[in-house]
Amino acid sequence: MGFLIRWVINAVALWITTLVVKGIDVYGSTAVRNALTLIIVALIFGLVNAVLKPVIHVLGCVFYVLTLGLFALLVNALLFLLVGWLSNLLKLPFHVDGFWPAFWGAIVMAVVSWALSLLVPDSAEQPA
Repeated sequence: MGFLIRWVINAVALWITTLVVKGIDVYGSTAVRNALTLIIVALIFGLVNAVLKPVIHVLGCVFYVLTLGLFALLVNALLFLLVGWLSNLLKLPFHVDGFWPAFWGAIVMAVVSWALSLLVPDSAEQPA
């Protein structure tokens, strides 16, 4: 159940990101198609973060320390670009228009996702 909640939160955060950041677009013909695209792209986003981010953290540990964590902004932007590229490969109507939209999109997505996660109660804290 936690995976589904996280998936919906990412889809909503991605939708808000497309509204806020110029250069990140969903260009489907209908609202239903746009919603399905956002759900699929959110799944791709989750898979990319689950698979690649831990590997990058281990391999780039020195850069994270040397840059006091600012390297994470670069990594997140590049992962966002990767999601856009994978979406284009899958012929999804989702487009990321370069590094700077990906950079700002990753920041907006992280902040919105965090804020939405605060609204959802943690299942570990609920009584049995």
